[in-house]
Amino acid sequence: MTEASGPARRGVPLWIALTLAVALGAALGALGLHAFDPQPDPPAGDRAFAEKVRAAILADPQVIPDAITKLQDREVARLLASNRQAIETPFAGAWAGAEDADVVLVEFFDFACPYCRQGKADVDRLLAEDPKLKVVWRDFPVLGETSEKFARASLSAARQGRYRAFLDAAFAREGRLSDAAFIPAVRKAGLDERRLVADLADPDIRAEIDSNLALARALGLTGTPSYIVGDRIIAGAVGIEELRKAIAEARRRPPAAADPAIAAPAGNGVASGKPAA
Repeated sequence: MTEASGPARRGVPLWIALTLAVALGAALGALGLHAFDPQPDPPAGDRAFAEKVRAAILADPQVIPDAITKLQDREVARLLASNRQAIETPFAGAWAGAEDADVVLVEFFDFACPYCRQGKADVDRLLAEDPKLKVVWRDFPVLGETSEKFARASLSAARQGRYRAFLDAAFAREGRLSDAAFIPAVRKAGLDERRLVADLADPDIRAEIDSNLALARALGLTGTPSYIVGDRIIAGAVGIEELRKAIAEARRRPPAAADPAIAAPAGNGVASGKPAA
């Protein structure tokens, strides 16, 4: 997963990309755009139509990637719509911003990810400037045992109403994530250490992390940070302007309706608590 963390990439689940590739291949084959597996000659009218389509594609090949992109966007929107509740329902206080928000930005992140650390300032600025935005954080510890330890502590912080304080403390560290930075972050965030010890062993905390990992797999997320805004998956450190554009687009276009044909994974079942302090 480490190599997947990094600069911006278009977020498209692998199964969607493969499905579209198969469909495109079948369509091009039907139009006679390859020389393999010859089929019986179609009726003259169909053949003439196919030749017109073929000529149009050869004259402007960009229509093919444009069509693929449009299909990808539609399939991603359907996938997100069918998982919306699981995606946007935070664990306890692992959220900030407007309770009655018109747009929700969800971030899957890892405390050891340098790009998540870099992007934190962007999310902080968005919360400061946009009174109708809600941010939900999903702990997604994929970079080792220390990442998971910090993720468990952050969920304890969410229960204690100190989630954002722990984010600030953990990302303010010097250098790479390490066990040595754990206790200083806990104390800087003002966590109740006895409660923290109990929470670190709590199976509900483990279940939340497992739920986030399963949800990320269902959505095809392969690295951190990964953002979900409206009907878009944004993979990588895209910068504040790209996030602003995605938020503005989500306001202009209401999210797609859920498709009952796409099964959503079980959510965490945890109701929204107070926003992160």
